Amino acid sequence: MVTEKMIARINQLARKQKSEDLTAEERAEQQRLRRSYLDAIKENLRHHIEGIKVVNEEGNDITPEKLTDKSKY
Repeated sequence: MVTEKMIARINQLARKQKSEDLTAEERAEQQRLRRSYLDAIKENLRHHIEGIKVVNEEGNDITPEKLTDKSKY
């Protein structure tokens, strides 16, 4: 889960990187925070896609099996 504090720290490190070099510890922290942020976005997108239901004009559920079979992901 990404918090406002984590986003603020990501932005702080990005601003610092534009004006000066980051230390090795700061670069590692930045990579870790960015990875957490991207993982959270991917997880939210996955949940959103799994909730999609496709219906035809007659109202029949025609959602492809690969969308409904969550065990593949």
